[in-house]
Amino acid sequence: MSAESPVWRIMRDEDLTAVMRLAARVHPALPEAEAVFAERVRLFPAGCLVLDGAGTVSGYAVSHPSMRFAPPPLDTLLGALPEAPDDYYLHDFVLAPETRGAGHAQRGVEILLGEAAAYPSTSLVSVYGTGGFWSRFGFRPAIRGGLQAKLAPYGQDAVYMLRENR
Repeated sequence: MSAESPVWRIMRDEDLTAVMRLAARVHPALPEAEAVFAERVRLFPAGCLVLDGAGTVSGYAVSHPSMRFAPPPLDTLLGALPEAPDDYYLHDFVLAPETRGAGHAQRGVEILLGEAAAYPSTSLVSVYGTGGFWSRFGFRPAIRGGLQAKLAPYGQDAVYMLRENR
């Protein structure tokens, strides 16, 4: 890996403008306010990463402890993390299209799963037909009564996925 190769690092407040640009580019149908990202960085910095190459953000991840089967609504502030979380939630994971295929996704997910190992499970909402990608890391669709209504804002193809960590 050369010195110019992008690396995953903890997201900082000064990264938020670049993160928002990338989010708007990759998730135009799932907009979230910058305050949502800023709050996640404040609440759980270890779960908020950027893929940084020579000062250019070409990917990001937002994740945090949560409750199983309770994905936070889109574009909503949490206020606080749960006192006794039983799940680690991958809220967002994005790579710029031109960055894909170079192994950065694998490395980013591995970092997040390292954080997630302290919790019984890890969950996410798969969008844009990415279930196959997430299944490579052990995630499986998980259905529970009432969950589909919570997923509606994520789009018709949204699937709640769960991975047992222990």
